[in-house]
Amino acid sequence: MFSTDSSQEPSAFVTSETRREYLLRTGRSRPRFLQGVYPFAGRGIFETVPLNDELTYVVPEGTSAEVAYVRAGNASDDLIYIALAVNDKPLRYFPLGPKADAHVGLAIVEAHPSGARLTVCLAAPRGLTGAIILDIGLIEIKDNSQPNPTSQDSALPSPSDRVPAKWVAASRRGGRGEWE
Repeated sequence: MFSTDSSQEPSAFVTSETRREYLLRTGRSRPRFLQGVYPFAGRGIFETVPLNDELTYVVPEGTSAEVAYVRAGNASDDLIYIALAVNDKPLRYFPLGPKADAHVGLAIVEAHPSGARLTVCLAAPRGLTGAIILDIGLIEIKDNSQPNPTSQDSALPSPSDRVPAKWVAASRRGGRGEWE
């Protein structure tokens, strides 16, 4: 049973945060976005070309970058795909059906070092024209934000640090949410 009365003691629900949430909360990373609506003219399904100069991101000095998600919509009448290229080499492909959209939260995330150039490319059947709607989320991480086991301040919290000890003890007693 849930209660909206904030004067009561916390419930037995345990919360934690992901590495990404921790880095954002502590200011060790910041979000970046490649977004917009862009027209295109297909040159062939096997020929990827940069979609627009605005869709190139160079990882700044002193940081690394990770692609968190890709959200895209295809307003044309045929299958197209976008390819995320790193230093001119295609790394990820995202097909988009005709008049369709997709949201891909990436489960496997590569860290791209300072100076890496990420470019959004597109391939479409020759002669096809249309528009693509893009929203690509990146996380820019300061290089000094790697966990340091000797520093209490810079280390990521361990699972036992994320919740009050009495909650951990309660979960060991069967998770009934009892307090000591």
